[in-house]
Amino acid sequence: MDKETQATSSGVLTAGSIKSHKVHSGSRGSISTFLLAIVAIATVALWYSQNWLSGFDKEWQAVFLSNGQVYFGKISKNNRSEIKLKEIYYLQVTQPLQQPEDGTTQTNQQGELSLVKLGSELHGPTDEMTINRNHVLFVEDIKDDSNVVQAINNYKAGQ
Repeated sequence: MDKETQATSSGVLTAGSIKSHKVHSGSRGSISTFLLAIVAIATVALWYSQNWLSGFDKEWQAVFLSNGQVYFGKISKNNRSEIKLKEIYYLQVTQPLQQPEDGTTQTNQQGELSLVKLGSELHGPTDEMTINRNHVLFVEDIKDDSNVVQAINNYKAGQ
């Protein structure tokens, strides 16, 4: 054993043993910095994928809720706890107000179906909705040539 090794094994630190100790702590520091960078990148990627990417192929989606309501819009956020929907439309059934002239009520009344833009209601909601995932039955992409998308495009063209 050389003098430096003997001094270190006896518990006395020398300049040579301190230098080698610094080299080891430097390599541990770069490993921990590397691992920290990997964790940071993974965290950012997970957050980005859950909060910015909707995960749907088409521009418009239909969101079917457990209360029977269906909303049409663009999903801007989709994660395990919520869906954020923008540019929202929904279907409204308008029942005829007048009864037949003979005074009887019709049992099979067909209402008129219309597409309504969210925001024109009495309480004046903003055109953005955060929906609790627990109330979502399913979500579908809507084809660009569907009647709903055509009605939305017609509404936007008429503004």
